[in-house]
Amino acid sequence: MARFLILFLVIQAVLFGAQLTPWGQDYFVTPWTNELAHFCAQLVAIVDPSAVANGKILRSATNGFAVSIEAGCNGVEATLVLIAAILAFPSTWKQKLWGLGFGFVAVQGLNVVRIISLFYLGQWSMTAFEWAHLYIWQALIMLDVLIVWLIWVRRINRDRGGEPPSDDSAAPGAGAPVTAVAA
Repeated sequence: MARFLILFLVIQAVLFGAQLTPWGQDYFVTPWTNELAHFCAQLVAIVDPSAVANGKILRSATNGFAVSIEAGCNGVEATLVLIAAILAFPSTWKQKLWGLGFGFVAVQGLNVVRIISLFYLGQWSMTAFEWAHLYIWQALIMLDVLIVWLIWVRRINRDRGGEPPSDDSAAPGAGAPVTAVAA
């Protein structure tokens, strides 16, 4: 457990540090956020052709309402927390890759729903928009990360036959079964 916690914190610090660098912002975060806005605009345009994206802004050409997808709202931070948790947990690389793929789709999929719902909620009521944006959706995105991680952990434990995860870095004999003998 201590190994997991330390690895989780170290990996998270490295990932968050990397995404905050000018290189991380210029080559990953900003392009990702812009593409996310364009993807959301394309989805909204299926039912509302007035939706357009310009950079990180999703806007209604009809009424002018717009949402700007800022840091913390682009799903990057939530995805980084999930990546750190999966990489820190003892499992095979095949299991980690499955978890990363599944987790990325789940977190980013919910984030798309979040952005689109806030886009329409803001056109209806700014009070409801602010409340949903600051309280409901932030909690739901992090809850999504936790649920996805727990589903992944349960699946890899089921694949192992319910055995606890082994620690390859443990001392020799650390994983050997212990038999208690009553005296």
